[in-house]
Parts: sequence; C-alpha cells; structure tokens
Amino acid sequence: MKLDGRRAILVLVFSGLLAPALRSQGTREDYQRAEKFLPGNLRHRLYVADVAPHWIAKSNRFWYRKASPKGNEFFLIDSAQNTAKPAFDQARLAAALSKEAKREYKPLELPFDTFEFSEDGKSIRFEIESTLWNCNIETYECKEAHDVAVSQYEEASPSKEWIAYVKDFNLHVRYVPTGEVVQLTRDGESGWEYATEIASLRPMVAQETQNPKQRPAVFWSPDSSKLITYRMDTRNAGRFTNLQFVPPGQLRPRAFSVVYPLPGEALPKAEPIIFDVRTGKRTDVKTDPLEMQFQGGPHFDWFPNSKGFYYDHSERGEKSVELRTVDPETGEQKVVIREKSDHYVDPGETFSRFLQDSAEVLWSSERDGWNHLYLYNQKTGELKNQITQGQWVVRQIVDVDEKSHRVYFLANGREKDEDPYQTHLYTVGLDGKGLTLLTPEDSNHAVSMSPDHLYFVDNASRPDLPAQSVLRSAKDGAQIRVLEQTDANELLQTGWKFPSPFRGKAKDGTTDLYGLIWRPSDFDSTKKYPIIEMVYTGPQAFFVPKTFGAAIRSLQSVAELGFVVVMVDGRGTTGRSRAFHEFSYHNLGGAFEDHVAMIQQMAAQNSYMDITRVGIFGTSAGGYGAAHAILVFPDFYKVCVSISGDHDARLDKAWWNELYQGYPVGSDYAEQSNATLADKLQGHLLIVHGDIDDNVHVVETMRFADALMKANKDFDMLIVPNMYHGEGGNLYLVRRRWDYFVKYLLGVTPPANFEIHEDREPAPVRPRQ
Repeated sequence: MKLDGRRAILVLVFSGLLAPALRSQGTREDYQRAEKFLPGNLRHRLYVADVAPHWIAKSNRFWYRKASPKGNEFFLIDSAQNTAKPAFDQARLAAALSKEAKREYKPLELPFDTFEFSEDGKSIRFEIESTLWNCNIETYECKEAHDVAVSQYEEASPSKEWIAYVKDFNLHVRYVPTGEVVQLTRDGESGWEYATEIASLRPMVAQETQNPKQRPAVFWSPDSSKLITYRMDTRNAGRFTNLQFVPPGQLRPRAFSVVYPLPGEALPKAEPIIFDVRTGKRTDVKTDPLEMQFQGGPHFDWFPNSKGFYYDHSERGEKSVELRTVDPETGEQKVVIREKSDHYVDPGETFSRFLQDSAEVLWSSERDGWNHLYLYNQKTGELKNQITQGQWVVRQIVDVDEKSHRVYFLANGREKDEDPYQTHLYTVGLDGKGLTLLTPEDSNHAVSMSPDHLYFVDNASRPDLPAQSVLRSAKDGAQIRVLEQTDANELLQTGWKFPSPFRGKAKDGTTDLYGLIWRPSDFDSTKKYPIIEMVYTGPQAFFVPKTFGAAIRSLQSVAELGFVVVMVDGRGTTGRSRAFHEFSYHNLGGAFEDHVAMIQQMAAQNSYMDITRVGIFGTSAGGYGAAHAILVFPDFYKVCVSISGDHDARLDKAWWNELYQGYPVGSDYAEQSNATLADKLQGHLLIVHGDIDDNVHVVETMRFADALMKANKDFDMLIVPNMYHGEGGNLYLVRRRWDYFVKYLLGVTPPANFEIHEDREPAPVRPRQ
C-alpha cells in the first residue's frame, strides 16, 4: 500500500507521540540488567557501610570486618586514642596459614569472618572447617589449636571442665580432666526426652533420620557448678508428615514426622530441671509444665553470680507474660513482673534487663498505648516509676550504666517531620529525668555500645541516603571519627535512582502510612509502568526498608524488568501505637484495604504508575497476604505470585496464629482462610511451595489448590522438590516469578529460558599445587 505525502507525515507524527509508550519492556536486556541488581551480584559493584564492632574484653577497643567488592579487610579501632589500623598484616597471615594448612589463601580472601584476640593481644584464634587455629600476629606463625574437642552436639561449661550431651534420650555430662561420665537421667524415652528441643524438619532432612542429633538444651551457670535443662513431652502433640519427594541417593520418597501443634490442639510440655553436676543432685523447678506452642524449647538466663536464673513465661494466647526468677538450690520460683492484656502481650515488644547493683528490673510495656520503659524493684516486684513516656515507641534497650543510673535505648516516632519508623539512640536517667537524643540526624540509626559505656558505633542511613558508620561519644553523641562510608556514585552514573519514600493515608482517611517506591534505572517519566507490590503483613514487625542497604536489595531487580515496585506498612504491624498494632487482631486478612488505598494515592501523585495494571507477590505470611489480596480485591490486583503461603491459619503453627489471630480459635480463622475465598479468584495466580517447607507445611497450599479446583478456577502451581521455606535462593524460581509478571502484567513474552546467575558465595579455597 502506498501512502500519499500528507498521510505519511501524519503517521510519522502519531508514531513519534507513541514512541515512549511503545519502548520495549521485559526484554532479554532488561533481564540482564535485573540480574546485576540481585544482592549477590550487587556486592561486587557497591560497598554498603555497615560496621559490626567486636568489642575486646571490657575495653573500648574493637575490630570489625569490611566486606567490600575487593574482598574482606579487618580493622582495629582504639576509641579512646581515636586511632584506626589494620587488625593484622593480612598478607603475612595468609602466607603463614597457607604454608601450615597446605592450601592457598589470599590476603583478601581469608577463610574466616570472625576471630578472637588473645588476652595479651599477640595472637588471634579462628575456626576453619571445624578446626581451631592460633596465629601469632607478631611472628606470623600459625598452628592448629589442640583444645578439648567439643562436637556440635555437645555443650561445654564456661570453665570447659564439663561437657553435656544427650545419649538414648538421657542427659550425660563428662568431666574433662578425668574423662569420667556421669549419667544424670535414666528414664528418658522417645517423645519424652531430656535436654532435647522439639526438632524441626531441617535437621531431619540434613541427617536423613527421624531422630536427628541436636545440641543439648542445657544452660550452664557461670561458675559451671549447675545447669538447667528440661524434659520435653511431645507424646500427645499433633504432628505433620512431610514427604521429601526427591531425596538424594534413593528413588522412593522419604517421610518425616514432625511435631507441629496447630491452633487449639494439645501442646508439648517442658518440665524444667536443675542439676548440680558435681553431686548429681536433681531439683525440679516448682512450676507447672511449660507449654510449647511450636518447635524448639524454653530459654533460661543465669544471673552473673550463679545464685539464680530467670525466664519469661506466657500463658496460652499470650494474654499475659510473667518474668520469673528461680532459686537453683530449692527450685522455688517467684513472679517478679506480670504483664497482661485483654488482647495479647506481644513477646516481640516485651523485653527486660536486670540491674545487679541496685536489684532493679527494666521492663517494657505497651500498657499506656505506646511501648515504654518501666523500673521495678526486683525483690518486691513493686513498680518504682515509668522511665519513658509519650506518643513514641521504645524499640530496644542498648545498654545500662548502673554507676550513673542511666539507660541507653533505641526508639522511634519521637522526632518531628521525619519517618516515624526511623530509630534514634537516646539516654535517660532511670528516674525518667534527663532524656537526651544522641543521634539527631534524620536517618535510621543502629548502634553498638562499648562495654565501658563511653563510646558507640552508629550505622546511619535511609533508603534515599547512603549509609555511614561513625564512632561517637556516649556522653553527648559527638562524632569522633567516620569509620566507613557508602559511595553510590557508580550506581547513580548508570541512571539508577534512590527508592522514593512515600507518605499517605490509611483507608480510614486519617492514619498516616509510609511506603517506598522503586523505579527502573532506565526510568522514563513519560511512560506508564505496571505496579508490583511486595507484601508482608505479619503483625510481628514492620517491613518497608528503613536503611539504604535493605532498600537496594532484591526489589530493584524486579523494577529493572519494566515495573514500578512498591512496599507499604499498613495498620496491624508494629512500630507505632498499640491501637495501630492491634488492628490486625482477629483480622489477619483485613489489612489490605490500606495497601489498596496507599497504591491509589501513589498513582494519583505519580502519573507514570499505571493503576490499571497492579500485581502482588509475597512469601510466608506475605504469600498468604498476596493471594488474599487478589481474592478480596480482584478488580485491583490482576496478577499474583504466592510463595510458601500460610493460606489457612487452622493448619498453621499454634503460637503465631493464637497470638495474632486469637485464642480460643474462633470462626474468623475459617472466614479469613484463602481456601474459603477461592471462588473469588479472577486474575492470574501462581502458587509456589516446597515439599520440605520447615515452617509452613505444603498442605496449606494443597488445600488452597483443592478449593480453587472445586471452584473451577484457572491457576498455576509449582511444588518444588527439596525446597525449604521461601524461594531459598532458587534462581529458577526467581526467573519464573519474573516471567509471570512480565507475561501477565506487561503483556509480553519473556525471553525464552533465561538463566539467572548470582554470585552468592565467596571464592572457593584452592588447594596448593
């Protein structure tokens, strides 16, 4: 067909107007660029400052490891002298270690991440493949350390004189100087065992046995004279059977039976016991058996003088928490503090600190509507005073200086005109007077205090502000020296943009909510981009990244495919008021109205976001949430990838669901199940689960799939052999997730069989020739 000149001009003009919108997305080039933004590959292009100080003894000296694109470097800091130097000569140490081990080690690829200085500072000790080494850093001679051998299934006392282990369901201790073995218990049996946690699926699979070896659950007194342990009764507890469909070395599937109590079911019980290892005397703690709502076991902490220990105990449903102390001589226990609530006392928001000199206890509570610190008399349990107060949240006790009677803590929401989730370091007297902000910068601050309470290391950043690590004075927060800085220039030169913070309103129109927006590095503001939300709505935390390092991981790679990616923290999560947190109580499926409202506001303010094409994905509670969202809001969410989803709370672990969905089990458990809502599916849904998921059993996805089929709904499903909880770094699944959104949200055919590569592991150790 031949065009006349006028028509040709019109076609060219019209084509020019459409050019930005027709620019390709989801191409092989986009996939290749996305691959570069995976965390394992990004670490070769960018060093994110994040100093984790290892304080030496009780001094203010510390060492840290810098993991940069060129390799690992170790530095030694003297805070008082304000000096920094290499912790040791890495070239000389690599040469000495290579010679002795008869393997080649490179200076920036030393085969350890952590080490200990000797008391005189002249040598360091580290572990390589379960072998301990000593290296003199004056003479640079390295030798294997011939310490008393303690296996990963044994627990040595602080003095190293005693070693505890479990054999035939009973607890034994070995006296190292003589090799004498003392059998402390004799009536243990399968399902009613001593010093044994409730095993999870993972060690069973790894050891190919129903009864895996585990480190004994013993808690030694500081003076090594006693230990506390427990006898665990799982005989009446509910179980799940897991089938490993493709076990290594055999054709038949392998079955494992795992203790896994469901909401409302009978629970395993632990009976705490104290043993004097020198005499063998047994003392039962005078308490009813402790109910265990999931795998693992109870935890106990000794006082430094070995004259007592303490532990937290929650009643079923978490409506009350008790801080208990125990006399190890008699087994008598005392409730020091009892916290209760009509809904729940969240164990993740409840923490304490014993003060030995003053016999006081610091305790956190949401009782006035916000999480704050309170001071109690340890002996009487009497409340002395509330230490902090206001419409903000204490997040963590960092340190207590008993001599000056001051506490250092992290809190958020107190500073005006900034993201209320950002944490800052404060100090205040235990009488509640003299509150001082030590990290005033508009950033999220994570800190570590020196043992002498004089200095702290501050790692500060925001998603849109590269990280910086600084040594500061604990007196007034004054900066002493910059330890490390993040340089993002290489990324910025590629066109990459910082994620953009976003503030909007919840569905109620009044509550402020906060989110984050990622754009592709070839972003074009004249284009329309489909939106993908990564979701997690678990009430145990909040999830939108608040640091630079967290913000640049993973989701940027999804944006590179041609999407705008968003995250939102709606009502029902932590970090805000108790009322904000409790929005999700009996309402785990009700949080998504806030997410829809926030994404609509984002799109209204950013014309490049295409509100008609919205997808969602998530893992675990996010897997439930993503699928729930597409079921409840089918006109909004068009595509969903749900990974390891806990789709039905009735089939999920007792502790998490009884805590947040409520106990006793009510009708809302079934009402908010994705299986109940399966007939509402309209969009494209891919559900993914591993056959050996050790957290959320694959039965939850199977029951959801059964409901979808009974409702005659089209969907896609992947049951993945040998996959634990979540994608677990399975790059095939990452690619399938990318493909699913490219195909159904972008509407283009993904590049065929694109193979993703990510360098997660350090370079392998090479044998010497």
